[in-house]
Amino acid sequence: MKKLLQNSRNLAPDPMWLGHNKGSLAYRRILLALLCAGVATFAQLYSVQGLLPLLAQGLKITAAQAGLTISVATIGLAVTVIPWSFAADRFGRVPVMGTAIIAATILGLLSPLSPTFSVLLVLRTLEGMALGGIPALAIAYLNEEINKVHAAMAAGAYVAGTTVGGLLGRLLAGPIGELAGWRIGILGVSVVSAAAAVGFLVLAPAPRGFTPAPRVGFGRALSRLLPALRDRRLLALYTEAFLLMGSFVSVYNYMGFRLEAPPYLLPMAAVALIFLAYLAGTVSSRWAAALSVRAGRRNILLGSIAVMTAGLSITALAPLPLILLGLVFFTAGFFGAHSVASGWTGGLAPVRGVKTGRTGPAQAGRAQAASIYNLSYYAGSSAIGWASGFVFQSAGWSALVAVLAALGVLAAATALLLLPSGVPGRDG
Repeated sequence: MKKLLQNSRNLAPDPMWLGHNKGSLAYRRILLALLCAGVATFAQLYSVQGLLPLLAQGLKITAAQAGLTISVATIGLAVTVIPWSFAADRFGRVPVMGTAIIAATILGLLSPLSPTFSVLLVLRTLEGMALGGIPALAIAYLNEEINKVHAAMAAGAYVAGTTVGGLLGRLLAGPIGELAGWRIGILGVSVVSAAAAVGFLVLAPAPRGFTPAPRVGFGRALSRLLPALRDRRLLALYTEAFLLMGSFVSVYNYMGFRLEAPPYLLPMAAVALIFLAYLAGTVSSRWAAALSVRAGRRNILLGSIAVMTAGLSITALAPLPLILLGLVFFTAGFFGAHSVASGWTGGLAPVRGVKTGRTGPAQAGRAQAASIYNLSYYAGSSAIGWASGFVFQSAGWSALVAVLAALGVLAAATALLLLPSGVPGRDG
């Protein structure tokens, strides 16, 4: 870690350097390193999602209370993404991400030792706070180190990697938890995440496009947020993140409870297999990012929201095969939308009034815009993911689908009204 920090400080970026090109060794190493970061982050963050019914049974709590183990972690992540971005402006993306991933792994290994539900919530909150140093910085890191021509596709590859992490965590935790209890299920995922953290530290190349920001006071640091909060295009993307992620987490939080109940009565190991739908997201995130270059980002974002909402509606039907089919479309649509929106945020920052270029003031705007996007993303996961549990408990799955579909319509309207149609390949 000390070596990474020194490299970040000592390497002076070349103003003429435009970033690593697709296919180069450094390009591949960056994507592999961020794949490892995605596995370590999202396997830990959402592993308990595959264990929620077991947690509810073992700790004698309700579905909404069990959902808090997800919400407190994502709240912790949401409130720390901006502080982490300030640290990264000063010390570098890679060393700060490395620090975050190590701290999160340690906390993940401690979580199975929780003696009570309250202690588990505290550890999950701290784990989420540590994980806040990874998602936003990953996109900023990509935009600084990879040629702008290839940045959108690289962002799609990174999002695809996060789906692998999320899928791996849920698939491991569910079957292990059914055999050995929820504590061992969490522990198994934490061990895998620790290995992925080591992979990130080994693979991440020294940065070439980063310039350390000077030490500034608290007020000056907060002023860096203002450009990212004044641009209506960025505000629209933050809204997309909040609404779509909230809907996505809600479906996966409570689908397990639905399928364990009559008439389905599926065992936990079988319920865990629903997360294989994440593979659709692995494909759609890269496909959407590549297609947006040709068809325009807003068009692909709207199309992805439409696919997501259609899939959600199909899950309201009773036959199990149709529920699973709907889940596949829903997941593919979500990750397509997230891939486009997250990459677009990096493309729109720095916003008007901030100097552009590979180095200098532009970097601060890029990191903060990405951090606010992630704050919105995980705030939606926390708030909507928790509140929707009360809808499910009181009115059932069909009511939950209706509420989440309304959020999808709101997201589409926001995109139509506030995001530019643009020219394909030049709309960010």
